Amino acid sequence: MLDSNDLKMKLEFIRGQDYIGLQSLIGYYNYNGKFTLNIHRVPKDPYAPPHTGIYRIFIDTKKKHIINYNLHSKNQKIAISDFLARNFSIASRKISRRGRGTGFSGIISIHCPGQAIIQRSSIIIHDNSIEIRFFIGLPANGRKINSQIAQEMLFKELPKIVELSLYHENINYKGLKNHINVFEDSIFLRKKLVEIGLISFIANGAILPRKNSLSDKPMPKIESVLFSSPKSMEVEITLPHAGKVKGMGIPKGITLITGGGYHGKSTLMEAIEMGIYNHINGDGREQCVTNMSAVKVRAYSGRYITGTDISPFINNLPFGKKTTSFSSENASGSTSQAATIMEAIEVGADVLLMDEDTCATNFMVRDKKMKKLIKRNEEPITPFIELVRDLYHGKNISTIIVLGSLGKYFGVSDKIIRMKNFKPNDVTKQAHKISGKIPTKKISSDDGQNFNILDRYPISSSVIPFNKQKKFKINAKEIHQLNFGDQKIDLTDIEQLIELSQIKALGYALSYSKKYMDRKTTIKNLVYKVVNEDIKEKGLDIISNQISGDFGLFREIDLALVLNRLRGFIVDKNEEK
Repeated sequence: MLDSNDLKMKLEFIRGQDYIGLQSLIGYYNYNGKFTLNIHRVPKDPYAPPHTGIYRIFIDTKKKHIINYNLHSKNQKIAISDFLARNFSIASRKISRRGRGTGFSGIISIHCPGQAIIQRSSIIIHDNSIEIRFFIGLPANGRKINSQIAQEMLFKELPKIVELSLYHENINYKGLKNHINVFEDSIFLRKKLVEIGLISFIANGAILPRKNSLSDKPMPKIESVLFSSPKSMEVEITLPHAGKVKGMGIPKGITLITGGGYHGKSTLMEAIEMGIYNHINGDGREQCVTNMSAVKVRAYSGRYITGTDISPFINNLPFGKKTTSFSSENASGSTSQAATIMEAIEVGADVLLMDEDTCATNFMVRDKKMKKLIKRNEEPITPFIELVRDLYHGKNISTIIVLGSLGKYFGVSDKIIRMKNFKPNDVTKQAHKISGKIPTKKISSDDGQNFNILDRYPISSSVIPFNKQKKFKINAKEIHQLNFGDQKIDLTDIEQLIELSQIKALGYALSYSKKYMDRKTTIKNLVYKVVNEDIKEKGLDIISNQISGDFGLFREIDLALVLNRLRGFIVDKNEEK
């Protein structure tokens, strides 16, 4: 192993050379015993995006000047890694700066975490060391190496960032403890939901609204209406660290969230759908959790569908087109919504989430006048309102719906919450009285038979991560689109993905999952193997043959939803398997 002086000599030697000369720096360098820098991969152009280069720091945790911590569980490792990634990100933004040359010259950056604590590949805690994976934009004038600024970055700024983010003397141990405690409480709370028959819990005092439409950070407390549960729905749960917490418990079944416009219906739904994540201390939603398999469903015209059984909702199409194995290059709103529901059920969703604003009206309900004009045998769509209770009784799948204009759902809903001035009110009895109906609790053995989905077997040859030049190509520049080979997978209607790191990881997981596409492994078993057996056991590195610092963990359901949106993807649906 070389030392930092060797690195300085190399930089001097390539001063003013073409940028590709930085490839000579690749290797390991000891920084006076304080840490080891691995220049692992250097971009060949200063304009190349950060993900094309990766730098790694290894720090021996036995060193007295390094952060002191004790690990008692895998969850604590995830929480500490997340905490350190945030420390490094803050320090790098404080110390380094872009603009010291062309392209990305001058920056030192790590994947910046959002409001959730998730497993990422940017910080890896090994048995006796901490590994930090980050990016350095080594400076260039045009495409010529600027060694002077490079030395300033590597020998002054980088050690200072390490010092601020990982040295014992600079660690906010109270903040670290709170970070871990909040994470562990969220996990405990979500597990508790199952024991007491709930699918979601929103704590009293929670701050649900976000700062603005472009930020996931909380609205300032002074500007917010703090959440307060209706007494009839209030539940008390004792958490390991926070102690007794009260809040609104949403039970299994069908729950309707209603109210006037701008009174907080969608804000509550957004908190519920984001409750699949464990949020950081100060987010406002730390104790707002939802069943991990909950899926937000919406209509999205134009999406790709392959071999999906949508017959419970859509049948008797013109020209005899079958819907038991339905495919479309350009699905309608109602068809896309039906397909997403069936795809979610296929991989084990226990909860469906819907907001009227993003649903197809003809999929949700048909009124009496329309039924008189268009007879039942002339309408291919069986509206969701007619099947929502079958889903619950027959498949134990609960639904939470935001509706402001469809009172017919009063009669099929177990709980009806009215939002008024951002405060929830339990109006179940009043709404049932208006509708004249109370949902039956009796479970029929015949209910849900329509939803016995046939297994689908992915065909490997239809998943192609290479472009026309036969070059492996997977990247993501925005959260709503994944570039996969020559395909641009539109993820707009997968609303529960929150970080770019997840999108990139999903792309690599899609390619990795081909190893299980043997026409004997169903989509459900495939995503379970990738996420639960491989990633969770062996780490995110398993999905790529190259080291990456910008992968973020996702759910099995997310991988299935992305796979189903890959244009050209096909399945085998052999009923005899």
